[in-house]
Amino acid sequence: MTGTFTLVDSLALGDLHVFLGRALRVDDGSVRLIGGSGVLAVYVSVLHPIGLLDESPTVLGLRTFALTSQEDFDVVVPVRSLLMRVEGLLESAAAADPTEGIVVTIPMTVNTVTWAAISPPRGGWNPLPGAEWNVLDRVARAGIEEVARAIPDGTGEQIVHRVRTEIWGRPIDNLDFVPAGAAFAALALGFLAEGEAISIYESGPWTRLTTKRGHVLVKRRAWSLAR
Repeated sequence: MTGTFTLVDSLALGDLHVFLGRALRVDDGSVRLIGGSGVLAVYVSVLHPIGLLDESPTVLGLRTFALTSQEDFDVVVPVRSLLMRVEGLLESAAAADPTEGIVVTIPMTVNTVTWAAISPPRGGWNPLPGAEWNVLDRVARAGIEEVARAIPDGTGEQIVHRVRTEIWGRPIDNLDFVPAGAAFAALALGFLAEGEAISIYESGPWTRLTTKRGHVLVKRRAWSLAR
């Protein structure tokens, strides 16, 4: 599929540019774009299982953007390609009327991204006790340091994934079904802000952490469903 979507203004384009840049640093892979009812949802995978025996939780980041276009679409595209298209629009958008819509061309899609076949629920979310921003910030920064110590330069991809799964798959103390990878996602994607509380919701096997800047969605591993 090759199509377009229209962001409401240049501010939305700038926000999308920042989010895609952060997503690229987390995973130089793909993003899932879901459009409908005037809203664009952009999903990025921070952690997901590779193979049937992989016990990694699925951890997704989500930002939404207002659209002037109403058409429905659900595609997966390379994050780098989309980022390049957005960057190409920034200069012209800065010189245009800031209230005008910005048309973004969708890159060629990919069909081999397994995590994109997993869709979080759109409703049925029940509130749980929330968390303070500094709890997630502390867990994320400690995990980043541990990953850096555990993975020397030149380490193979399978070992890297195993180490990241072990560290980011650990549960956070006093937060049911919230792995450390959710804290990493919130920090790396720019969702945490000093002094801001994080709302937490649950729907079936999914947990959602929500701030004013975005959402982190966690699908629990199969073994935890029986707990």
